[in-house]
Amino acid sequence: MPLQPLRMIDANLNRSSEGLRVLEDVARFVLNDSELSRRLRTLRHDLAQETKSLRIGLLSQRGSEHDVGGPHSISLPSRERRPNTETPSLPGLTDLVTANAKRAEEALRVIEELARLPELSPPLNPSRFEQARFALYAFERELISRISRRDKIERMRGLYVILDRQFLANRDEQGIARHIIEGGARVIQLRDKQGKRGELLIIAQKLKELCRQADVLFIVNDYLDLAMAVDADGLHVGQGDLPLPVIRRELPIDEIVGCSVTTLSQATKARDDGADYIAVGSMFPTTTKKEVTVVGVDMLKEIKRTVSTPLVAIGGINRNNIGDVVAAGADAVAVISAVLGEEDIRGAVQTLVAEMDSVKGGCQNQ
Repeated sequence: MPLQPLRMIDANLNRSSEGLRVLEDVARFVLNDSELSRRLRTLRHDLAQETKSLRIGLLSQRGSEHDVGGPHSISLPSRERRPNTETPSLPGLTDLVTANAKRAEEALRVIEELARLPELSPPLNPSRFEQARFALYAFERELISRISRRDKIERMRGLYVILDRQFLANRDEQGIARHIIEGGARVIQLRDKQGKRGELLIIAQKLKELCRQADVLFIVNDYLDLAMAVDADGLHVGQGDLPLPVIRRELPIDEIVGCSVTTLSQATKARDDGADYIAVGSMFPTTTKKEVTVVGVDMLKEIKRTVSTPLVAIGGINRNNIGDVVAAGADAVAVISAVLGEEDIRGAVQTLVAEMDSVKGGCQNQ
């Protein structure tokens, strides 16, 4: 048979294997996802097994030093050195995944087309490479999804202030949000159980832009359509809202979703259903929510022992008890009246943040 198809298959098989290995290592070392890494490794090994019958022929035709398109024959622009960091930056990492996924996908398509040649001997099954290519499309989306959300999940720390519009009672949301941000809060959630959606859209758009400029996470409560319309960083739902698998399917892949729970079983289900963070509460009695279930700090500790997903303590938390929930393992602390009920919004936030930092510092020194 002509030698050119073997050279092309060999080159593209190497490209696909190399690209898959990069994706596999991202899943393993960056995302710490053993299952995703295993699936990518299986795909890479299956491709090698599929072309095992051609191995000797492929090696015999390999001659990279004489390849007219190789690095020895063409002067290529120097590549930028990637920063050597333990945790690569978000744009750099997503670019890395995209580049290597495309490299492998294109290579698989070339092999698929070459496998249709009648003179190829021994023959290859083109459908196997087609299936691998489509599987890789799904892997690419999953990896980008995980990486895009990882940054936001890691930022789910510190003080989480809920802008409850009913509690605000017609006060200026944007001005108060600005004071909250200046005080040092890291997350702002917009919550409105009664307002008209059109009015809320305008408010959410302004808050989103304000949070974006300050590098503060902006979360929308309950309304999936509103979160999507303003490109919020995430959506927060309760037990009676849309199921998490439905939300995860509809929500853009780079947006996070949080879920409120009161029990350990609800927490593990939320984790399994795709919650990026879990709000546990109410920690203490509160006047900002009717018919609240007080679960206490012990429930937070129990969930912390079982679930590795970031936990947000919520409900009745103020400057006098915020240290207790931080010491119990809360990654973030959500408040309403402890900030919105104070005349000095910025000062109230600063006080709570200082209390949290003090407890965290003490725990680290133990």
